[in-house]
Amino acid sequence: MTNGNELIESENPMHPARLICELCRNFYTHGWVTGTGGGISIRDRENGLIFLAPSGVQKERIQPDNIFVMRYKDQEYLRTPTDLKPSACTPLFLAAYTIRDAGACIHTHSQSAVLCSLLFDKVFEISNIEQIKAMPNVTRPGHMKYSDRLVIPIIENTEKEEELEGALRQAIKEYPGTTAVIVRRHGIYVWGETVWKAKVYNEAIDYLLELGVKMKQMGIPTVKN
Repeated sequence: MTNGNELIESENPMHPARLICELCRNFYTHGWVTGTGGGISIRDRENGLIFLAPSGVQKERIQPDNIFVMRYKDQEYLRTPTDLKPSACTPLFLAAYTIRDAGACIHTHSQSAVLCSLLFDKVFEISNIEQIKAMPNVTRPGHMKYSDRLVIPIIENTEKEEELEGALRQAIKEYPGTTAVIVRRHGIYVWGETVWKAKVYNEAIDYLLELGVKMKQMGIPTVKN
């Protein structure tokens, strides 16, 4: 195992190590990754690598030299920053990569996700909202329609993040059309084919979750009959 600095030393603003820093700051401004919570991982398909934000670092201050790098094939770390720990989310990111062949996975502590986990039982459901059209049809080509029903499974939280892996993997398999999993009283995991699609899905879902909370408050069904 080496420092692997050559894996993150790039002036290219589109390099995964730099994108992780940019997106973490973006998520911070939305209030999705307050404190050191939340995280993001990007998969570099061309080079067979996974780039991961570290654990315990304030997301708005993260720098490229804080980033961990793992080889996808055997999940061996090629870069481990000194005095930092790998993200506790890593096993869950890997679940999205291995089961759904995702290109990026985002984990936030969105308050809307937490509130929806308290307002809904097994799944969050919403239909007939324009923003649903931003979501993919995972099991067939194209995107969802306005009138489609978006369904996101909800799993129970655990004391340690890595202990969520089994439940998250099971939820992904039981709901083949989902591109996200809500963790009750905790937050949400969202993934996509690329980092930019994962970003779009995360933003669209958070909009729908916030709307779902407000609809519940007003006594409006989130699914139109």
